[in-house]
Amino acid sequence: MSITFKIIEKENINAVIPLVQKLNSNKISYAVLEQRFSEMITQNYECAVIYDNDDLIGVTGLWFCTRHYSGKSVEADHVYIDEAYRGKGLGKQFFEWIYKYALEKGYEAIELNTYVSNYASHKFYYNEGFNILGYHFFKKL
Repeated sequence: MSITFKIIEKENINAVIPLVQKLNSNKISYAVLEQRFSEMITQNYECAVIYDNDDLIGVTGLWFCTRHYSGKSVEADHVYIDEAYRGKGLGKQFFEWIYKYALEKGYEAIELNTYVSNYASHKFYYNEGFNILGYHFFKKL
């Protein structure tokens, strides 16, 4: 196992779509995700990935912004690690890499949302020092 963490090149962004589809229970089509990612990469968005040699095994989006309550912050979005690689400490290593990357870019906080039913992630994020500040509400228009 040869693990690499990096920011995926914008021209290769569609490589993450199969992993993002595994995360989303509402089964967003490849075509819709392709269109959305093409927009996202023009905004304050980067995509961090995990490779095992040439195999893409993990992903998270990184939204960079300044917020009144946190200052310069990065939001980790759609965190996913392939099931075969879970429980091996990769999530902790990935987030350590993300923390370092964000600090090097001058950011001072990290936040994220996680699905209410994803109990394993809740434990992980608590262990990483995250605190619950509120609820994330969503309404489809």
